[in-house]
Amino acid sequence: MEESKVREEATTIGIDLGTTYSCVAVWNRNRIEIIPNEQGNRTTPSCVAFLDEERLIGDGAKNQVAMNPANTVFDGKGLIGRRFSDSKVQEDMKLWPFKVTRGRGDIPTVVVTYKGEEKQFLAEEISSMILGKMKEIAEAYLGNSVKSAVITVPAYFNDSQRQATKDAGTIAGLNIVRMINEPTAAAIAYGLDNKADIIGKVNVLIFDLGGGTFDVSLLTIEEGGVFEVKAVGGDTHLGGEDFDNRMVDHCVREFNRKWNKDLTGNQRAFGRLRFACEKVKRILSSATQSSIELDCLHDGIDFSMKFTRAKFEGLNMESFEECIQIVEKCLNDANIEKSSVDEIILVGGSTRIPKIQSMLQEFFDGKQLCKSVNPDEAVAYGAAVMAAKLTDVGDESFRDLMLSDVTPLSLGVESTRDRKQMHVVIPRNTLIPTKKSKTFVTSRDNQTSVRISVYQGERAKSTDNHLLGKFGIRGIPLAPRRTLRINVCLEIDVNGILTVTAKILSTGQTQKLVINNENWRLSKEMIENMIKDAEKYKLEDQEFMMKMNAYNALEKCVYNMRTKLNEYNHVNGSELQSESIKEIKNAIADTTKWLEDNRVAPVEEFQRKKLLLEFACVSLI
Repeated sequence: MEESKVREEATTIGIDLGTTYSCVAVWNRNRIEIIPNEQGNRTTPSCVAFLDEERLIGDGAKNQVAMNPANTVFDGKGLIGRRFSDSKVQEDMKLWPFKVTRGRGDIPTVVVTYKGEEKQFLAEEISSMILGKMKEIAEAYLGNSVKSAVITVPAYFNDSQRQATKDAGTIAGLNIVRMINEPTAAAIAYGLDNKADIIGKVNVLIFDLGGGTFDVSLLTIEEGGVFEVKAVGGDTHLGGEDFDNRMVDHCVREFNRKWNKDLTGNQRAFGRLRFACEKVKRILSSATQSSIELDCLHDGIDFSMKFTRAKFEGLNMESFEECIQIVEKCLNDANIEKSSVDEIILVGGSTRIPKIQSMLQEFFDGKQLCKSVNPDEAVAYGAAVMAAKLTDVGDESFRDLMLSDVTPLSLGVESTRDRKQMHVVIPRNTLIPTKKSKTFVTSRDNQTSVRISVYQGERAKSTDNHLLGKFGIRGIPLAPRRTLRINVCLEIDVNGILTVTAKILSTGQTQKLVINNENWRLSKEMIENMIKDAEKYKLEDQEFMMKMNAYNALEKCVYNMRTKLNEYNHVNGSELQSESIKEIKNAIADTTKWLEDNRVAPVEEFQRKKLLLEFACVSLI
């Protein structure tokens, strides 16, 4: 087998698919490398923009968001695996400048205008575009194709969100060899960077506050690279974007109070304001005050507002306190005193906020916070380590790495309609992979069927939890109530994804839960169609770039020939010109005019015009 082919098969990347920024890493040249994008940035905005002529992903999309807010989609991670009727989705819709509608099966659908037409995309498709971008960044850096990846997800993601993320990877053309929790990936990065300092067993708390999600994990790390997660906590809807939103809300109220005008209907003004608030938030992590200055924000009115760090903290104190409460709950679940925590590791860009750091340090009685890992890159680093281990590359410490994770939420069933009780089968913080069963009995005489509903969550009433799916067993033998037993088995794999099996013990009849579109999952046919669409959009992007390159090449040729003609005229004088020079001048003028009128011509036409111009100007070359 050729060396390049071996390298291609061995290359498995690690991707941190973030709410606001994503990061990709790989084992390369005997070390883990964070891969920079085409702009030289080590993180890429999780943002997709749709324009009249092209689609932009990453930095290009974010840079034009203020001018094109209605067609620039961000926060896809906040939508993925959720229902349109979810209260969190309904709250966010009030703040998003882009349109979201209810799709089939209560799936939220993003609506944008692309190439002059209205297009609809599911959150899985938006996330797949970002994953595809990270794949392209890695391929450009490595010089070979990438087929497989380890993707990270928030520890507190439920089964639907994990499945949807896996679907997004499939649509992007990636084989997802493993999904690991973000704080666990960060712990791997910390453990390997500090393996010389780890003696015996170390209790580590990962405080991961990103753009849209918050996770906290309590792990033990032992010598030799053994990582065991004891407990996790978090909120899949808490992060930097919530802090931005409160700043935006405050500015909107102030604008309305001062000018008696409502900004909320002006999408462009809203987009500019959001962009400015995010910038000020970042500045306030190092400065005590900053200002928003926006010319002609709405109805020709200039808007100016000073933000102090104290004001920012006051607006978001409730969320900051919620973070500390989640930390306390995680410690209680792990049955570990806060004095027994050896290291507190900060992960995620929002941990740069000084107030969060001071509150966390105060909670741990003044203990120093560990800032040795890069908060923006640690998760991707850990994912790349896991990718290297799974493909048997990397150094010896990777191969020896042993990881035990836990399920973040309890899993159970509601076996009868009249009782809305949640029967927990797998309690939260159970080590995974795991397989547990619970036996139920029929509730009526001569019952011929039973319907089993599977839920995830911590509430006593099943309907207050997250419904993962329903399935039924028919053909149950006639028998008195409570005599026939049905065994329900829940199995969670290493990715945290669930399979449910029900078995009638007397007959051996078995039924498996298939999560389909009715249960807010994409069907196999839908995924296949989305893969085709993703490839079509990729080809369209490539065609557009070829066209732009050809356009730029012709424009550069016109500029060069005009420069050479000016140099010739400067040396020889422009009053007395030969017929050939006049023809060159006309050819340059004609090509310039043609360029102005034909920006969307075929690539071949740009190339033909360039050859004709070069031929006409051959005497100048």
